[in-house]
Amino acid sequence: MATARDLVPPPRVTHRRMVEADLADVAALENAAYMFPWSIGIFRDCLRVGYTCRVLEAPDGIGGYGIMSMGAGEAHILNVCVRADLRGQSVGRRLMGWLLDEARSAGQGWVFLEVRPSNRPAILLYESLGFAPVGLRRGYYQAVGGREDAIVYRLDLDVWEEQRARQGLAVRRDG
Repeated sequence: MATARDLVPPPRVTHRRMVEADLADVAALENAAYMFPWSIGIFRDCLRVGYTCRVLEAPDGIGGYGIMSMGAGEAHILNVCVRADLRGQSVGRRLMGWLLDEARSAGQGWVFLEVRPSNRPAILLYESLGFAPVGLRRGYYQAVGGREDAIVYRLDLDVWEEQRARQGLAVRRDG
């Protein structure tokens, strides 16, 4: 049975390069989403060193962002966030698709990321994209009352591309 959410079309979002002028909004979104957020200085450093930094543009402002480093044939997704009101509407999936497309276009073969075991929605998204767990980093994340482990995930971009081709999926550049 269709729910009210099923009847609402997904929000129109696009993506673009993050610029210095976005940092206050990005940091505000980070602070709203995470108990232990990155500082604005960390985002500024990511821009400065040339990481792939993207923002999602929703009709009413920045709806999310993604940060990824690349080198030596692999990419590492460092931070992904979607505004709370846009979650559960395939916006995170589109953001991940754009990041994966960029990694593939840059000649990377693998993509890695870490995720908290407690972040079940993110785990489900990553696994649906073809990411597979390959390790565990003990005490990686700061947490209330101590530390939380991180599950390390890896995606083979050749396999991901083949999977998309078989399913007839293409990532639209305009959202």
